[in-house]
Amino acid sequence: MKFQTFIDENCEERVIIYARSRSSTVESIERMLTESDELTGYREGESTRLLPGEIYCITVEGGHVFALTEKEKWQLKHRLYKIEEKLPDIFIKINQSTVANITKIERFETSIGGSLSVRFKNGHRDYVSRRNLKKIKERMGI
Repeated sequence: MKFQTFIDENCEERVIIYARSRSSTVESIERMLTESDELTGYREGESTRLLPGEIYCITVEGGHVFALTEKEKWQLKHRLYKIEEKLPDIFIKINQSTVANITKIERFETSIGGSLSVRFKNGHRDYVSRRNLKKIKERMGI
């Protein structure tokens, strides 16, 4: 893998990856870059630091905001739109109440009625709203 680094005090910092396919190297770079922004999750009197790279999706259920990791569900104390502002570019809004980590999506599934759902690598499923479908396809390169 080739890389270049340009130092310019007047530029906004950003990383662009050109790859033939998603690989473990690409995912490691993404994970390293997203671990700087963290959230605090709460559950049963305990709290933990949640790194964006380990969050599968952030969803609203019953008026509360939750972050789903591989095996756990943590409550967050901020509104979804506020959290969405702080999240890195690997997150995309898939419906009115869910923001998904695109690196944790296993596949998209269509139903007979034409609706689209997303299945995450941890088994969680959610639906994709038609309003967000075009943006998701562009971002995923579909």
